[in-house]
Amino acid sequence: MPALRSYWTLSRAPRYSVTFALPLLIAYEALAAFLSRFAGEQMRNGADVILRSLFIAAAGRRGPLVFAVCVIGVSIWFIARDMRRGGGRLEPRIFGGMLAESVGLALVFGLVIGTITAKLLTPFSFALALAQPERLSVAARVMLSLGAGLYEELLFRVLLVSALLLLARRVMRWRPAIANTFAVGMGALIFSAFHYIGPYGDPLRLDSFVFRTIAGLAFSALYVFRGFGITAWTHALYDVIVLVL
Repeated sequence: MPALRSYWTLSRAPRYSVTFALPLLIAYEALAAFLSRFAGEQMRNGADVILRSLFIAAAGRRGPLVFAVCVIGVSIWFIARDMRRGGGRLEPRIFGGMLAESVGLALVFGLVIGTITAKLLTPFSFALALAQPERLSVAARVMLSLGAGLYEELLFRVLLVSALLLLARRVMRWRPAIANTFAVGMGALIFSAFHYIGPYGDPLRLDSFVFRTIAGLAFSALYVFRGFGITAWTHALYDVIVLVL
């Protein structure tokens, strides 16, 4: 099916993948600013805080501004470069397909990840204990979900999994299947462990660690095969299902 093959290829291209993720950035930053100004809720996604902290360490008080300029500037550069290579136009149908795919994947992930976790932990009296979202407003939960989709994918998939793939393929000279397995598995373990680090980390528990590791495996594999945009939206919508709905 030529149309399906075309969609499969184009939806991974930076001009579609990065553009598709930009609404997550706009909505997340708008909600964070609104909550900070009008609701008195000062919070951001943990991956966002880590990335901003690196820029603050390098540029001081101007760090957040430099970070925002870098994120937007690099995004525009990727989009513009790919548009020059790909003919300079975007097809709305591709974005429609990407949104439908992300919604479907988020629903499937919501069912499959919980089911697999429950099956694995049944002998250990599975009772999932994650951070308690009921303490937060609905707007805060949506904001954190969007931030997770955007910044956790940027940190743990675009940067971490890509680096692990580069290490496995170029340095270790492993075959693609072994390299992909290594990057997906290691990335998932680091992603899960991240949620228990720092003053705002959750208490370490077997059930939540396994749950997040399985989620990390799913999102890391999705990133390897479907790219950043679809993975970011799938993660954001998945978190909306888990934390809000």
